Amino acid sequence: MRRRPAVALVLALGIALTAPAAAPAMAAGYRYWSFWDDSGGGQWSYAAQGPSMARPADGSVQGFRFSVSKDAAAEAARPRAAADFAAVCGATAPAEGRKRVALVIDFGVPADAPAGEAPPQDGPRTACAQVPPDATAAEALASVAKPLRYNSAALLCAISGYPEQGCGEPMADTPAASASAAPAAPAPDDGGPSAGLLAGIAAVAALAAAGIWQSRRRTR
Repeated sequence: MRRRPAVALVLALGIALTAPAAAPAMAAGYRYWSFWDDSGGGQWSYAAQGPSMARPADGSVQGFRFSVSKDAAAEAARPRAAADFAAVCGATAPAEGRKRVALVIDFGVPADAPAGEAPPQDGPRTACAQVPPDATAAEALASVAKPLRYNSAALLCAISGYPEQGCGEPMADTPAASASAAPAAPAPDDGGPSAGLLAGIAAVAALAAAGIWQSRRRTR
Protein backbone atom coordinates (compact mmCIF):
# COMPACT_ATOMS: atom_id res chain seq x y z
CA MET A 1 0.00 0.00 0.00
CA ARG A 2 2.99 2.34 0.45
CA ARG A 3 3.59 2.48 -3.29
CA ARG A 4 0.44 4.44 -4.08
CA PRO A 5 1.59 7.83 -2.74
CA ALA A 6 4.82 7.49 -4.66
CA VAL A 7 3.00 6.64 -7.90
CA ALA A 8 0.56 9.55 -7.42
CA LEU A 9 3.48 11.93 -6.86
CA VAL A 10 5.19 10.73 -10.02
CA LEU A 11 2.03 11.22 -12.07
CA ALA A 12 1.51 14.74 -10.70
CA LEU A 13 5.09 15.70 -11.46
CA GLY A 14 4.78 14.19 -14.93
CA ILE A 15 1.78 16.37 -15.72
CA ALA A 16 3.57 19.46 -14.42
CA LEU A 17 6.66 18.73 -16.50
CA THR A 18 4.97 17.91 -19.78
CA ALA A 19 2.14 20.49 -19.81
CA PRO A 20 4.31 23.59 -20.49
CA ALA A 21 5.62 22.07 -23.74
CA ALA A 22 2.21 22.44 -25.39
CA ALA A 23 1.29 25.87 -24.01
CA PRO A 24 3.17 28.13 -26.50
CA ALA A 25 1.20 26.65 -29.42
CA MET A 26 -2.00 28.24 -28.06
CA ALA A 27 -0.56 31.76 -27.71
CA ALA A 28 -0.12 32.99 -31.30
CA GLY A 29 -2.74 34.24 -33.73
CA TYR A 30 -2.72 34.76 -37.49
CA ARG A 31 -3.57 37.80 -39.63
CA TYR A 32 -5.44 36.52 -42.68
CA TRP A 33 -8.58 36.49 -44.86
CA SER A 34 -11.04 33.89 -43.56
CA PHE A 35 -13.72 32.36 -45.81
CA TRP A 36 -17.35 31.76 -44.77
CA ASP A 37 -20.51 30.00 -45.99
CA ASP A 38 -24.15 30.91 -45.42
CA SER A 39 -25.41 28.52 -42.72
CA GLY A 40 -29.01 29.72 -42.94
CA GLY A 41 -30.96 32.43 -41.20
CA GLY A 42 -28.41 35.05 -42.15
CA GLN A 43 -25.70 33.32 -40.09
CA TRP A 44 -22.15 32.33 -41.08
CA SER A 45 -20.24 29.06 -40.75
CA TYR A 46 -16.51 28.65 -41.35
CA ALA A 47 -16.04 27.22 -44.86
CA ALA A 48 -14.87 23.62 -45.14
CA GLN A 49 -13.13 24.33 -48.48
CA GLY A 50 -10.98 27.18 -49.70
CA PRO A 51 -12.45 29.66 -52.22
CA SER A 52 -10.43 28.17 -55.07
CA MET A 53 -12.07 24.76 -54.46
CA ALA A 54 -15.62 25.74 -53.46
CA ARG A 55 -18.18 25.97 -56.29
CA PRO A 56 -21.19 27.81 -54.88
CA ALA A 57 -24.62 27.18 -56.38
CA ASP A 58 -26.85 29.87 -57.78
CA GLY A 59 -28.35 31.80 -54.87
CA SER A 60 -25.40 31.19 -52.53
CA VAL A 61 -23.86 33.70 -50.16
CA GLN A 62 -20.10 33.69 -49.47
CA GLY A 63 -18.28 35.82 -46.91
CA PHE A 64 -14.70 37.01 -46.47
CA ARG A 65 -13.27 38.65 -43.34
CA PHE A 66 -9.80 40.08 -42.71
CA SER A 67 -8.74 39.84 -39.07
CA VAL A 68 -6.28 38.55 -36.52
CA SER A 69 -7.71 35.32 -35.14
CA LYS A 70 -6.69 32.31 -33.04
CA ASP A 71 -9.29 29.58 -33.52
CA ALA A 72 -10.53 29.40 -37.11
CA ALA A 73 -13.38 27.00 -36.57
CA ALA A 74 -14.77 28.21 -33.26
CA GLU A 75 -14.10 31.87 -32.65
CA ALA A 76 -12.67 33.53 -35.77
CA ALA A 77 -14.13 36.93 -36.60
CA ARG A 78 -17.16 36.58 -38.88
CA PRO A 79 -18.20 39.09 -41.54
CA ARG A 80 -20.11 41.92 -39.88
CA ALA A 81 -23.02 41.79 -42.33
CA ALA A 82 -25.71 39.14 -42.55
CA ALA A 83 -25.56 36.34 -45.10
CA ASP A 84 -28.59 37.71 -46.97
CA PHE A 85 -28.83 36.80 -50.67
CA ALA A 86 -31.90 38.97 -51.31
CA ALA A 87 -30.24 42.05 -49.83
CA VAL A 88 -27.16 41.65 -52.03
CA CYS A 89 -28.50 40.17 -55.28
CA GLY A 90 -32.19 41.05 -55.13
CA ALA A 91 -31.79 43.87 -57.67
CA THR A 92 -29.72 41.73 -60.08
CA ALA A 93 -31.90 39.94 -62.63
CA PRO A 94 -31.12 36.27 -63.38
CA ALA A 95 -29.31 35.64 -66.67
CA GLU A 96 -29.38 32.48 -68.77
CA GLY A 97 -26.22 30.45 -68.48
CA ARG A 98 -25.03 32.40 -65.40
CA LYS A 99 -25.38 32.00 -61.66
CA ARG A 100 -25.66 34.70 -59.03
CA VAL A 101 -23.43 34.55 -55.95
CA ALA A 102 -23.81 37.14 -53.19
CA LEU A 103 -20.49 38.21 -51.69
CA VAL A 104 -19.85 39.95 -48.37
CA ILE A 105 -16.32 41.35 -48.09
CA ASP A 106 -15.34 42.66 -44.66
CA PHE A 107 -11.95 44.40 -44.58
CA GLY A 108 -11.92 44.31 -40.79
CA VAL A 109 -11.02 46.89 -38.17
CA PRO A 110 -7.97 49.20 -37.90
CA ALA A 111 -6.58 47.19 -34.96
CA ASP A 112 -6.13 44.19 -37.26
CA ALA A 113 -4.47 46.10 -40.11
CA PRO A 114 -0.77 45.55 -40.85
CA ALA A 115 1.60 48.32 -39.77
CA GLY A 116 1.25 51.37 -41.99
CA GLU A 117 -2.06 50.24 -43.53
CA ALA A 118 -5.74 50.76 -42.83
CA PRO A 119 -8.92 49.01 -44.03
CA PRO A 120 -10.00 50.58 -47.36
CA GLN A 121 -13.48 51.28 -46.01
CA ASP A 122 -15.45 51.33 -42.79
CA GLY A 123 -17.77 48.35 -42.78
CA PRO A 124 -18.36 45.39 -45.09
CA ARG A 125 -18.71 45.66 -48.86
CA THR A 126 -21.30 43.60 -50.73
CA ALA A 127 -21.45 42.62 -54.40
CA CYS A 128 -23.52 40.30 -56.58
CA ALA A 129 -21.32 38.26 -58.89
CA GLN A 130 -22.79 36.79 -62.09
CA VAL A 131 -20.49 34.02 -63.24
CA PRO A 132 -20.59 30.76 -65.23
CA PRO A 133 -22.33 27.80 -63.50
CA ASP A 134 -19.05 26.01 -62.78
CA ALA A 135 -17.23 29.07 -61.39
CA THR A 136 -15.48 28.79 -58.03
CA ALA A 137 -15.92 31.21 -55.15
CA ALA A 138 -12.49 32.62 -56.00
CA GLU A 139 -13.60 33.30 -59.56
CA ALA A 140 -16.78 34.96 -58.32
CA LEU A 141 -14.68 37.11 -55.98
CA ALA A 142 -12.25 38.04 -58.75
CA SER A 143 -15.14 39.25 -60.93
CA VAL A 144 -16.08 41.98 -58.42
CA ALA A 145 -13.07 42.66 -56.15
CA LYS A 146 -9.81 42.73 -58.12
CA PRO A 147 -6.92 42.76 -57.62
CA LEU A 148 -6.57 39.55 -55.63
CA ARG A 149 -3.24 38.32 -54.35
CA TYR A 150 -2.27 34.72 -53.52
CA ASN A 151 0.92 33.15 -52.17
CA SER A 152 2.76 30.13 -53.57
CA ALA A 153 0.53 27.80 -51.52
CA ALA A 154 -2.63 29.31 -53.09
CA LEU A 155 -3.60 31.06 -49.84
CA LEU A 156 -5.71 34.17 -50.45
CA CYS A 157 -3.56 37.08 -49.25
CA ALA A 158 -5.35 40.23 -50.46
CA ILE A 159 -8.75 41.33 -51.77
CA SER A 160 -9.00 44.59 -53.74
CA GLY A 161 -5.31 45.00 -53.03
CA TYR A 162 -5.70 44.88 -49.25
CA PRO A 163 -3.43 44.33 -47.49
CA GLU A 164 -0.54 45.39 -49.69
CA GLN A 165 1.91 43.05 -47.96
CA GLY A 166 1.89 39.95 -45.78
CA CYS A 167 -0.03 36.71 -45.99
CA GLY A 168 -1.26 34.70 -43.00
CA GLU A 169 1.68 35.74 -40.83
CA PRO A 170 1.71 34.56 -37.20
CA MET A 171 1.21 37.19 -34.51
CA ALA A 172 2.75 37.15 -31.04
CA ASP A 173 -0.46 38.41 -29.43
CA THR A 174 -3.99 39.00 -30.65
CA PRO A 175 -4.76 42.76 -30.40
CA ALA A 176 -7.14 43.38 -27.49
CA ALA A 177 -8.95 46.13 -29.41
CA SER A 178 -9.70 43.84 -32.32
CA ALA A 179 -13.25 42.72 -33.02
CA SER A 180 -11.82 39.34 -33.95
CA ALA A 181 -11.64 36.59 -31.39
CA ALA A 182 -10.11 33.55 -32.22
CA PRO A 183 -7.98 29.66 -35.31
CA ALA A 184 -5.68 28.08 -32.50
CA ALA A 185 -2.32 28.54 -34.12
CA PRO A 186 -0.84 25.15 -35.00
CA ALA A 187 2.53 24.42 -33.52
CA PRO A 188 5.30 23.56 -36.03
CA ASP A 189 5.35 19.81 -36.58
CA ASP A 190 8.28 17.99 -38.19
CA GLY A 191 6.71 14.56 -37.62
CA GLY A 192 8.46 13.88 -34.30
CA PRO A 193 8.06 14.79 -30.62
CA SER A 194 9.38 18.14 -29.39
CA ALA A 195 12.56 18.45 -27.36
CA GLY A 196 10.54 19.67 -24.38
CA LEU A 197 8.30 16.63 -24.47
CA LEU A 198 11.28 14.24 -24.66
CA ALA A 199 12.91 15.99 -21.69
CA GLY A 200 9.69 15.72 -19.72
CA ILE A 201 9.32 12.02 -20.48
CA ALA A 202 12.91 11.37 -19.42
CA ALA A 203 12.38 13.25 -16.15
CA VAL A 204 9.17 11.35 -15.42
CA ALA A 205 10.89 8.03 -16.09
CA ALA A 206 13.70 8.94 -13.67
CA LEU A 207 11.24 9.97 -10.98
CA ALA A 208 9.25 6.77 -11.46
CA ALA A 209 12.34 4.61 -11.05
CA ALA A 210 13.37 6.50 -7.92
CA GLY A 211 9.87 6.22 -6.44
CA ILE A 212 9.67 2.46 -7.02
CA TRP A 213 13.17 1.93 -5.56
CA GLN A 214 12.27 3.97 -2.47
CA SER A 215 8.98 2.08 -2.05
CA ARG A 216 10.70 -1.30 -2.26
CA ARG A 217 13.32 -0.18 0.22
CA ARG A 218 10.65 0.75 2.78
CA THR A 219 8.97 -2.65 2.55
CA ARG A 220 12.11 -4.55 3.35
